[in-house]
Amino acid sequence: MRAVVQRVKRASVEVEEEIIGEIGKGLLVFLGVGEDDTNEDIDYMVNKILGLRIFEDNNGKMNLSLMDIKGEILVISQFTLYGDVRKGRRPSFTDSAKPEKAETIYEEFISKCKEKGILVESGEFAADMDVELINQGPVTIMIDSKKTF
Repeated sequence: MRAVVQRVKRASVEVEEEIIGEIGKGLLVFLGVGEDDTNEDIDYMVNKILGLRIFEDNNGKMNLSLMDIKGEILVISQFTLYGDVRKGRRPSFTDSAKPEKAETIYEEFISKCKEKGILVESGEFAADMDVELINQGPVTIMIDSKKTF
């Protein structure tokens, strides 16, 4: 699995000009599912993302996690995180999971985040979405469950 995680003041997602998810202070997570992802990848990503110490403490140091600040999370599916542009100019998405598998893993990721007791909002899988955010910092982190970067 791959994720682009952004620390936000607020974020929202629209489908067909209707807001279907919005959060206040927390994390916006663009989540891509790979063809060979398993439950271990889900667990790794949930624990890594919810435990990221990227929120400031009283001394102005990035020392607190989403769990520490009781923040919120907005999860958006994004297969394009597996776009391979090493050859040519048109991305190849052969490493991304097929939609049926990707949706199951995406939903399981959301479910496991909710089990941690935080507010979780989400986009609509495979929909054309408009995402709006205010990136605080800015802070943007990339994570890969296979630790390729």
